[in-house]
Amino acid sequence: MQMISAAEVDHALSFPGLVETLRKAFHDGAIQPVRHHHAVEHATGADSTLLLMPAWTDFNAEGVSGNGHIGVKIVTVSPDNNAIGKPAVMGLYLLLDGTTGEPQALIDGQRLTQWRTACASALAATYLAREDASRLLIVGAGAVAQFLARAHAAVRPIRQVSIWNRTPANAQKVANELRAEGFDAIVSDDLDADAAEADIISCATISNTPLIRGNVLQPGTHIDLVGAFTPDMRESDDEAIRRARVYVDTRAGATKEAGDIVQALASGALSADGIVADLHELARGQKPGRRKAEEITLFKSVGAALEDLAAGIAVYEALKR
Repeated sequence: MQMISAAEVDHALSFPGLVETLRKAFHDGAIQPVRHHHAVEHATGADSTLLLMPAWTDFNAEGVSGNGHIGVKIVTVSPDNNAIGKPAVMGLYLLLDGTTGEPQALIDGQRLTQWRTACASALAATYLAREDASRLLIVGAGAVAQFLARAHAAVRPIRQVSIWNRTPANAQKVANELRAEGFDAIVSDDLDADAAEADIISCATISNTPLIRGNVLQPGTHIDLVGAFTPDMRESDDEAIRRARVYVDTRAGATKEAGDIVQALASGALSADGIVADLHELARGQKPGRRKAEEITLFKSVGAALEDLAAGIAVYEALKR
């Protein structure tokens, strides 16, 4: 069994390449039960969350029928980690032989999640963001923020990246790191004003209150909601949902776990048939993406085990050669 580090994941993947790997994965499909979601209560402080995300397929990285793979991601989310300088999200990915169940690789789950999350958002943007989208606003300065900038820049001509965070110093750190990579990156000090000017708004937070307000959005905006992975969390308000054509990564996951979708369904701001399409339907050409330059689109990602499996196989195959 290979032990694959974060650095090796970075070496194995590219943003354009993983976007296309995920496009094929959503087109071809895989078996992916709705993820196990468990609250881990603590005597003091915020509760942690344990996520188990299994998936399996009988296709290899080239799409050829064969032994295939089984994969499972084990993730913990501990919000209080931020106060002690540790990532809130921890995880490992276990890849198994699809026939024998033999362990093949144990992959750094945090890095794999960062790559596949950002590239799933970029995949959605290929269908939903305007082709001339050049201004990106990232809300949240966590570990995935830089990956979102890189992934969106791989599919759209991003010229400027603004970063907003409740703690401006953290946003400044992300901006500095992106500038070192050649991005024109700045810190946002007015979320509403920058949301009104952005072509793509990408949110990756664990907020329980809406950050993106629909009444400030301009025609043509694409909203990419990555955080808010429980029914109690939310990054956009009802007005944003009402004004947008809404898309999700998977219907089963989004309607069960995504606060932006669950709460909007409960309030009546969104109906079940108001979800235009998921990534399976977009990748297969069964449902339309953006139709007009002036419409507002919204993509809600909760994370699909298929994404981890496809990315894990891609890493394993690249490093095996």
